[in-house]
Amino acid sequence: MKHHKRILPIIVISQFCCTSLWFAGNAVLNDLIENFSLPNSALENLTSAVQFGFITGTLLFALFTIADRFSPSKVFFLCASLGALCNAGLIFQFNTVSTLLIIRFLTGFFLAGIYPIGMKIATDYYKKGLGNALGFLVGALVLGTALPHLLKDSMHAFSWEMVLLSISGLSVFGGCLLVIFVNNGPYRQKGTSLDLTICFKVFKNRAFRKASFGYFGHMWELYTFWAFVPILLKTYSDMYTKVQFNIPLLSFFIIGIGSISCVLGSYLAAKFGTKRTAFSVLLLSCICCLVSPLFFLVSNGTIFLLFLLFWGMVVIADSAIFSTLVAQNTPEKDKGTALTIVNCIGFSITILSIQLISTLYHSTSSTFIFLTLAIGPVLGLISLRSKRVF
Repeated sequence: MKHHKRILPIIVISQFCCTSLWFAGNAVLNDLIENFSLPNSALENLTSAVQFGFITGTLLFALFTIADRFSPSKVFFLCASLGALCNAGLIFQFNTVSTLLIIRFLTGFFLAGIYPIGMKIATDYYKKGLGNALGFLVGALVLGTALPHLLKDSMHAFSWEMVLLSISGLSVFGGCLLVIFVNNGPYRQKGTSLDLTICFKVFKNRAFRKASFGYFGHMWELYTFWAFVPILLKTYSDMYTKVQFNIPLLSFFIIGIGSISCVLGSYLAAKFGTKRTAFSVLLLSCICCLVSPLFFLVSNGTIFLLFLLFWGMVVIADSAIFSTLVAQNTPEKDKGTALTIVNCIGFSITILSIQLISTLYHSTSSTFIFLTLAIGPVLGLISLRSKRVF
């Protein structure tokens, strides 16, 4: 077990480095719009392209049970390297709207071999303390997602191309780190044959199904909130011209603070119970959606920022808890596929949410559009209310 103590930090660092690919395009969005004459819908289209790529990747990975039949570390490394290559492709001057969307789609596709695979590797090494391990992993995802915003702010002396290349370099480093130092875990049971029905069979388990539905409700809100953090800040500063926000830096903190709550949420789940903790956090997140229009009426920028920071914490804190529940209610040999198919469906939902909010945002100036983010948490809470869930 001493040997295993270094495994989690390595997986966490690798996950952090590689998931920085996720919002790389969002961090340099203004530069992409200016250089390639993109339309106003660039934010939702580029973000949705990544999500759609991730969905396609996770669906294929799940159907062909890639994570259960092949070495997860090698799959992780290959996808980290190819994802980095695609991300670097954004800097080429011959890009058009179509090629940029394809590049972001492919980046999302290879992220399917990073995020779920990282969780699969954790389940291969940890049975006791799996919840805490996944809390650290999702925390790494959060920091990785927020990192491009920080790089954009701190590397203002460098070109946007250098920001993207730095992110690609991090991804390659993370992939190398994992494949060199992390072998197959002691609890891994290799899938020996191709079974296209596994990703359907797992949903016959009621506890698995309920945990998944709670996760799906959480996902309706999560990525749309993350994608719109810069928009929320800009909308508020436009309403109150005396308020000046450093949008890239604040976006990093609002998204990144969720890494702390992921770890904290996992410890709270171990102490108070997974269902109770997941329900409480999802309820707080739902409340944030419902009261968000009210905070636009407050002219104090500090209060508005504190609200967004709190929302940034509760919007992600239950993610690792749901992933733990999914993993615990799946046979060992099918864990990789189960985690991947749940990710696939969850991220499919994010596209619907992002496109809905984007359509409302472009058609009205009302801040009440963010009330629709509560739809997912409400449905997730209904699923968790069942006394026969876990």
